[in-house]
Amino acid sequence: MKKLWLFVIALGLAVVAVVSAQKSFLPPLPKNTKVSITFYNYNLASAGIGAEGTKQLIAEFQEANPNISVEGVPAPSNEILGRLQADVVAGRTPDLAQIVFADYEFAINNLGVKPLEDLISERELQTHYVGLHPRGLALARLNGKTYGLPYVFSTPVLFYNADVFKAAGLDPNRPPRSWAEVKKYALQIKAKANKAGVYVALHGAFDWMYQSLLLSNGGRVLSEDRKRLSFADAPALEAVRMLRDLVSAGAHPNVAPSDAQSAMAAGNLGMYLQTSALQNYLLNASKDKFELRSAKMPSFGTKTVYPVNSGSGVFILAKDPLKQRAAWELMKFLTSKRGYTIITSKIGYVPLRPDIVKDPAYLKPWADANPLIKPNLEQLDRLSPWVPIPGQNYKQITKIMMDALDQSVFGDGDVDDTMKAASVRASSLMPNQ
Repeated sequence: MKKLWLFVIALGLAVVAVVSAQKSFLPPLPKNTKVSITFYNYNLASAGIGAEGTKQLIAEFQEANPNISVEGVPAPSNEILGRLQADVVAGRTPDLAQIVFADYEFAINNLGVKPLEDLISERELQTHYVGLHPRGLALARLNGKTYGLPYVFSTPVLFYNADVFKAAGLDPNRPPRSWAEVKKYALQIKAKANKAGVYVALHGAFDWMYQSLLLSNGGRVLSEDRKRLSFADAPALEAVRMLRDLVSAGAHPNVAPSDAQSAMAAGNLGMYLQTSALQNYLLNASKDKFELRSAKMPSFGTKTVYPVNSGSGVFILAKDPLKQRAAWELMKFLTSKRGYTIITSKIGYVPLRPDIVKDPAYLKPWADANPLIKPNLEQLDRLSPWVPIPGQNYKQITKIMMDALDQSVFGDGDVDDTMKAASVRASSLMPNQ
C-alpha cells in the first residue's frame, strides 16, 4: 500500500510538471487581424518635446505594425493613476499604461496589472531583454516577478552654467564632486558672479531625488524589509541638515521649483540638480546665451553616490488576449534600440540600452554632439530603484514626508524635530499599524 501511495504522489507531481511546461502564452497576432489598443501616457500631456517625441514613437510603431491601432490618452504624471483607477472602475480598463514608479506597487495590487511571465514565454522575454541594462530592467520587478518594462527614466544630474563658473573665477572643467564643494562653489558664484548658487530640485509630490540623497548618505526613506519608515533616522536627518545649511548660508535660494527652473534657463543660476529629462529643454533655452554643462550627482565626502531613478514603466492592464499581445508588441518597440533612440534624442531620458550610444545606426551621432548625456550613462551602473511606499495610504505618507522636508529645508524650525514628528504621523498610516 505504501508503494502504491508513493506511486500516486509521483504520478501527480509528474502531471503538475507537464501542465506547467504546457502553460499557455500569448500567440502572435493572426494575419489580417486588426487590433485597437489604448495607451495612457503622461508625456503626451506635456507641452513640447515630451508630447512630440511620444507621438513619433506611436507613429513609427503603427507604420511598422499596420494591423495595430494605438490611441494615445494623455494624463499628467501626478494625475495618471487617478485616471487609471476611475476608468478601471467604470469598466474602461486601459490596455497599456505608463505608470510612475512610485505608483506601480499600488497599481499591481489594485488595478490588475499582469506579470509579463504570465503572458509571454521565457524565451521571448529573454530575447527582448538582451542589451537592456540589468539595473534598469529590475526597476519594474516586485516579489520576484516582472510587471512592466522601464520606459522613460533618468538619474539626478548636476547641470551647471560654464559662463557663470568663469565669471566667479571657477574652473568649468572641474565641477563640484562633493556637497562641501557645492556649498563653496555656490557661495563664490553668489559673491563674484552675482548669480544664485545652487538649487536642488527635490521639492514636490515625488520623492525619487530625496531617496537618492538619503541613500547616498547611508539613509533610506523606508527600511529594507519595507515595514518601517526610516526618513527620520540619523543618516537621513544629516542629509536634510546639509540642505538646510545650504539655504541658511545663502548658497541655495529660497524659491519655488518653477522659479528655479526659469532661473537656470535664463542663465541666472549657477548649478541645478535635476532630472536629466530637462536636458533638451535647458539646451534649447541656453542656445546662443550661455554654455550648459552637466556633471554627476555630488557625494557626501567619500561616500558612494547611489542615484535613484525618476520616471516610469509601461504596464499591461488589458484582459483580452489580442489586446495583450498588441500591447506587448508596443512595449517591445518602446524599449527597442529605435525606441530609445527617439526617447533619448527627442525627449531627453537616459537610454536603457547603453550599447546604442556607440552604434552609428542609432544614438552615436546624437550622443557625440550632446556630451551632457555622459554623467547619466556613467551613473547607470550604480542605479538604485525608486522604492514605492507600501499600502493604500502611500500618497498621504509621501505628502507628509515631503511637506516636512520643505519645512525643514526652508523653514525656521528644528530639522530633527520636524522630520521626527512627520515620521510619527506618517507611520500611523503604514500597513498593519
